Amino acid sequence: MSTLPIIAITPGDPCGIGPEVIARAFLNDVLTPQAKPVTQACFVAGDVEVMQQAAKLVDPQAQKLQIKVIEKLAQALGLPTGVLPVMQVAEYLPNRKEPAYGSVQAAAGRFAGECVVWAAQAALRKEIAAMVTAPLHKEALSAAGAPFNQFPGHTELLQFEAAAHQGVSLTHMPVRMMLANDELRTVLVSIHVALRQALEAVTYDNVLESLRITHHSLRLVLGRAPKIAVAGLNPHAGEGGLFGREEIDIIEPAMAQARSEGVLALGPFAPDTVFMRARQKPHATPEFDVVLAMYHDQGLIPVKYMGIEQGVNVTLGLPLVRTSPDHGTAFDIAGQGRADASSMMAALKMARQLIP
Repeated sequence: MSTLPIIAITPGDPCGIGPEVIARAFLNDVLTPQAKPVTQACFVAGDVEVMQQAAKLVDPQAQKLQIKVIEKLAQALGLPTGVLPVMQVAEYLPNRKEPAYGSVQAAAGRFAGECVVWAAQAALRKEIAAMVTAPLHKEALSAAGAPFNQFPGHTELLQFEAAAHQGVSLTHMPVRMMLANDELRTVLVSIHVALRQALEAVTYDNVLESLRITHHSLRLVLGRAPKIAVAGLNPHAGEGGLFGREEIDIIEPAMAQARSEGVLALGPFAPDTVFMRARQKPHATPEFDVVLAMYHDQGLIPVKYMGIEQGVNVTLGLPLVRTSPDHGTAFDIAGQGRADASSMMAALKMARQLIP
């Protein structure tokens, strides 16, 4: 029997492509045999019926993929490729023949949220080694009502669960989002807020906290202190104050404090060129291990431009390992059996790498 740590996969919104890309990831391990299958020691924490429908989308004749219902975590170990273990942790409209693909459903949002909460609590109790989350739909999550309508997405929901588990306030459970692929890592000071609020979030405390979280998290991965390139907020990183003083008055003082604590914070650099300097290229060593971006789009556009199918979302600062594929619910193609599982497989690989 396998001794690999167990990873739970949450299916996300059943009306989107989440369940389908999970099923396709398991199928890909059959179609492309390898010494260490990506889906080995993984199981879905979700709804058996939802995953059966997803399996039919990618393997209509049920020739290569088999759903196995499990009741204990140990049953996810030692299974051959082509077997997709599912633990029933929540129900999504059990009387429907198939999910209402491509539609915003309150029931789907609640189901997705319940699966995430189950996996998060299992991870916090150390029953599983990591969780990988397929995409949920923020509008459906909001439509689900309390308690899920208070969370803009996965990150905030996981932060709440972790804080509650440790008995601390949200301010004592700071988290950051990192998006990564084989070429670039970027961490964000602010995540899902309006751009005006994102600018207001560029404070001394937030920048310093972001540097500390990035340093601590990547040091565990790299085995050394990471070289953190800090992107400026303004064009040309403010050009000495000509285009704004945030770099001088906020970012540089936070970096100075971080450096006094042993953080290798470099910059601030012009945001239109710093990502190229941190990019991993063939036969060349990048100048930096990661870029700290000041707001959501500044940091995510460069990574996604390189190929969204390989992007992985990692939540830093949590007392658990969580990764996610870098794509949305893709309602426009949901239920058609043609969603790409590359990002899901990349998320599974990275989760395995991040397990202590």
